Amino acid sequence: MISWRKHYKKGLIAISLLLSTGASVYAQGDPKKGQDLFKANCTACHALDKKVVGPALGGIVDKLKKEQNLDTDWLHKWITNNEKLRASGDKYANQVYEENGKVAMQVFEGKLSDADIDDILAYTSNPPAEEPAADKAGETAVDSTASIEAAKAQQLNSKIMIAALIAIAGLLFWLLLKIRQLVKIQQSPELSELDSTRITSFSALYEKYSFVGKGIVGLLALFAAYGVWNWLMWIGVYKGYAPEQPIYFSHKIHAGENKIDCQLCHSGAKYGKVSEIPSLNVCMNCHRSISEYKGKYIEPGKDREFYTSQIKTLYAHVGWDESKQAYTGKTEPVEWTRIHNMPDFVYFNHSQHVIAGEQAIINSFNAKQKDAANKIDVVCKACHGKIDTMNVVQMANNFTMGWCIECHRTTEVDMNNGYNKEYFKNLHDKLKKQYGEGAKITVDAIGGLECGKCHY
Repeated sequence: MISWRKHYKKGLIAISLLLSTGASVYAQGDPKKGQDLFKANCTACHALDKKVVGPALGGIVDKLKKEQNLDTDWLHKWITNNEKLRASGDKYANQVYEENGKVAMQVFEGKLSDADIDDILAYTSNPPAEEPAADKAGETAVDSTASIEAAKAQQLNSKIMIAALIAIAGLLFWLLLKIRQLVKIQQSPELSELDSTRITSFSALYEKYSFVGKGIVGLLALFAAYGVWNWLMWIGVYKGYAPEQPIYFSHKIHAGENKIDCQLCHSGAKYGKVSEIPSLNVCMNCHRSISEYKGKYIEPGKDREFYTSQIKTLYAHVGWDESKQAYTGKTEPVEWTRIHNMPDFVYFNHSQHVIAGEQAIINSFNAKQKDAANKIDVVCKACHGKIDTMNVVQMANNFTMGWCIECHRTTEVDMNNGYNKEYFKNLHDKLKKQYGEGAKITVDAIGGLECGKCHY
């Protein structure tokens, strides 16, 4: 009896320890916070439900406990500094390293706190449920209502068209009656006498009113010349141009919703003349692990399946086998349609504006805006518009020579910039003497209007 009670107590103690341990694993972290941390730090190499660069992490806490008898302390050590853990001779740490192609995991020491790691582990064990998709029945009802309204509008348009045709027929009948009356009047003797005194040919009319004719011809010539000049001035100006691309890419999702820096993809803008169209391997830096769209933002008229299909199109072009997580070697170039393209006779250097003129351009642009919502935080937006709000990128400005010159005349040079302060030191002193101590030194004062700067 005593022996049974003894074992019973031990069993209760073991069960309570197990429950408390299991509860602590999940209670220590916040799955919702962990989801955000996982997306920011882990999705480049891991997914919950499949192997990417590293193994699938769904239920990793339970898996390690059952298969290796390792608790969350081991996971904390691995995530914080896996290199240090492997160097200590930990057998399983080195096994994981070998099984995943000896690809070293990023060290998060100093980047993630213990609380952050607990949140991430809580997310892998108990990920928050996905937000329910939009109610399709509601959408169907809206579509049905819209169809009924469209039918009513079409019926009303038909009635208006019939009434208009009847009115036109009545007007034509009235005109025929008036023409008949005029013919009768023209046949009278009195009108025949008047006809003998009237001008009956264009040459006689021109001879009598030649000065009026010459004036009209002159005006027509001026209007024609202005029309031709205006047409020539707008050649190559394509403001609003937004071509359809072979792969649908929403800048609103990438730059707006996900806050991806412009220069992460267009790296040439900072260091070279052109900003360049990024190659597909830049896209695959992220989409190697992001194989489907799960974002909250959906453009009207589209759905998540549409965005996911575009990711699959990307895979087809780069030859990526999603199931094997490997490249097949079969690639197909993408024929992008270029939007911004300077003429061959124009020299424009992106790096000069992005590096040397960055703060000056931002300050000048924002000073002209009355509405705070129109102000910019990135120099790219001064020329290309608010790209982070565009689903389909379009040309936001005219990009004419006059447009560039106006910017050079109104943009004040940033003399607090270390390079400008040193390089234009003597010129700065000269300009202060010439225009006064408080004079604004704009780009045109340092050669911004010289022809050779842009044309060579």
